[in-house]
Amino acid sequence: MIWGLLSVLFMGAWLVWGALAAIVKPVQSTGRRAFLRASGVALLAAPAAVTGYGVFVQRLRLRMREQKIEIPGLAEDLEGLRIVQLTDIHLGPFLSEKELAQAVAMANETYAHLALVTGDMISFHRDPLDACLKQLAGLRAEAGIFGCLGNHEIYAGVEDYATEQGARLGIHYLRSEAVRLKFGGAIMNLAGVDYQQFRRPYLRGAQKMVEPGVLNVLLSHNSDVFPVAARQGYDLTISGHTHGGQVRVEILREDLNIARFFTRYVDGLYREDGRSIFVSRGIGTIGLPARLGAPPEVALLRLCRS
Repeated sequence: MIWGLLSVLFMGAWLVWGALAAIVKPVQSTGRRAFLRASGVALLAAPAAVTGYGVFVQRLRLRMREQKIEIPGLAEDLEGLRIVQLTDIHLGPFLSEKELAQAVAMANETYAHLALVTGDMISFHRDPLDACLKQLAGLRAEAGIFGCLGNHEIYAGVEDYATEQGARLGIHYLRSEAVRLKFGGAIMNLAGVDYQQFRRPYLRGAQKMVEPGVLNVLLSHNSDVFPVAARQGYDLTISGHTHGGQVRVEILREDLNIARFFTRYVDGLYREDGRSIFVSRGIGTIGLPARLGAPPEVALLRLCRS
């Protein structure tokens, strides 16, 4: 992955240097030759510098992201409700328990009404799932901790184990099930599903969990389910999975990242026909241990009337 990123960046640098050389023709000019040499060195050094920044700086620069979400007809007692979300942790070689503990402490500083964990706690079978669950159990929220499972829980074969151990620690993973949460005189119907496999029919049976007349919120690790969730009646979908693109490059005002090949819901808030989805960039990394243009985050969502 690192080789691939460097290859793309070096190819870009080589093309820029070739275009520059065509403009600044070095014939008979010592100054122009020196300028081209200096430009070539700078351009060839840039890919390594950019990659180093993504690995050693931005990957570790955890921040709090606050997002207001407007919902038509929101009940008065849900106005201002705070939901804190952690996702795509990938605890392992490139994210330590200390860093996860920092994220949990940051989440607890929000005094949220509801805490959510939306999948990919680890990357592979040998990663420290028990340590991750123990840290996540330290989340504090009035209505408790709820979550859904991601694709890496499936790849690691730990869906049932994570669900059972999470329940023992007070983390309730919703697997094609819903719970009614009461805030004052208002009800939130919180539903959750396991990772929905790409290009297969999404959210089969999930419409049965929708409760008329209350706020319906769906936890789905992958965000590409949003159009289906909206049609089924979910007012808000909360997702992760994309890492916000993880490595994002803007060329000619076009945002380029791998996640865009799979979904148009990559990072942040999207609204369609009165329904909303929020997609968090998450905390960890997968494949390439770097982040560029998509810093890690703990997300704080605030509900309000539109």
